[in-house]
Amino acid sequence: MSTDTKTARAEWGTRFGFLMAMIGAMVGAGNVWRFPFVMGQNGGGAFIVAFVTLLFFIAVPGLIAETAFGRYTKKGVIGSFREVLGPGGAVGLGVVVVMVNIALMSYYSPLIGWTMYYAGHSLLFSFTSAGFEAEAFMNAFFANSALMIGLHTVVMATVAAVLLLGIKRGVERIVVVAVPAMVISLFIMVIRGITLPGATEGLAFAFSIDWVYLTYSSTWIEALGQALFSTGLGWGIALTVGSYLREYDDVPLGGGVFTAIGESSIGILAALAIFPIIFAVGVEPDAGAGLAFVSLVQVFPEIPLGGVIGIMFFGGFFLATFTSGLVITEVTVTTISEETRLSRRGTVLTVCTGIWALGLPSAYSVDFLDFVDVTFANWGLPLATLCILFAIGWVMGPERLRHLAVNRNAGIHIGSWWDPVVKYLTPTLLVFIMGYFAYDQFGSDVMIAGMVVLVAFPVAGYAIMSVADGGRQTSTAVDAPGGDD
Repeated sequence: MSTDTKTARAEWGTRFGFLMAMIGAMVGAGNVWRFPFVMGQNGGGAFIVAFVTLLFFIAVPGLIAETAFGRYTKKGVIGSFREVLGPGGAVGLGVVVVMVNIALMSYYSPLIGWTMYYAGHSLLFSFTSAGFEAEAFMNAFFANSALMIGLHTVVMATVAAVLLLGIKRGVERIVVVAVPAMVISLFIMVIRGITLPGATEGLAFAFSIDWVYLTYSSTWIEALGQALFSTGLGWGIALTVGSYLREYDDVPLGGGVFTAIGESSIGILAALAIFPIIFAVGVEPDAGAGLAFVSLVQVFPEIPLGGVIGIMFFGGFFLATFTSGLVITEVTVTTISEETRLSRRGTVLTVCTGIWALGLPSAYSVDFLDFVDVTFANWGLPLATLCILFAIGWVMGPERLRHLAVNRNAGIHIGSWWDPVVKYLTPTLLVFIMGYFAYDQFGSDVMIAGMVVLVAFPVAGYAIMSVADGGRQTSTAVDAPGGDD
């Protein structure tokens, strides 16, 4: 019998706080920035059909599983894996998830710095000033390495300050204000955009469906990548947020359906905020990654109240990225604080300092940031997702988790159809995405870096936990309470 002493664990103060934490974590640059330009490159309304279909049939079951896993174990990532796998090297799969999160945040922090910089200049009405040139502005900003590093430093210092306040007083207080404010800012943009002459073409692009795009494999691959990666499935975020749930909170509703609705709604809202405006002034909808930082910025001087619209967009953009970064960092903070003797204060400072140091190359060089982003988006994140789905689907078992945690106090009852989706369908599709990307990028630097991640991270995780858990007694994987609740 385990003699580990369990201390009282923090919980979300309200259900609304839990829901906003889930939405705040999942909704970030992938929704406000990436969703519109990927949608623009893949047929507009047709992409939305593919995205929403895959979101609800694939990502939602996975999010429910991960949230319930955290609720069941009431532990961070590594502790949850140990609960299922028993102590030893196999718990290194949990270390892989933490390592991927740290790597992700190391380059996401500089990106938050970009949105902070643009939000600041929107308040100064720089984008509507005489002689402003969007591309020259962006290039000058990216060339100023000292400024980029300074913004990265400010972001991580601010994240640390919020996390030092804890779950209720820090994270929850921020997300319950930031997420609604972000939605309101986008909604105001939508209202302004649809009143512009020519905006109906943007609405037609967003809502009309060119069915031929649904016959293209690229549309479905892009939609699946957006559905899985923009929700943060398998990053340990839903697991960590779920570990702070109260006993009577509803996992399927909050951790799955509501998150998916919020995720898809904000992405579509961002598209509706952008496309009517850019169509009104003749900008192409498939402008790519520069849609927000170059193309949209060029639009603001051309429309009435463009300066105010710029504040609305970049203010919401900053809030979206910052809340995501906050909860992403909390994944590592929760896990490290449980696995070491460090206090929460010591853990927050250690983790944030480490992420800051690892993020310096990405802050210094945009090219380096782009490289690690592609590497971890296509290799690191799927690897982390597969680690979590392996623990749930193949070790603990989805049926057991469904009885013990998913359907506990749930208003929406999840049936047995969920089990094979979590165990077989979602992992198969993830492997397919990775295989397709490997085929497409065969021999490239990104593929080589991806192979290094796929091999080095699990090996490092196994070695770390073999040493860390060396003194523990091997135990049975899961000691489930008697009877199904």
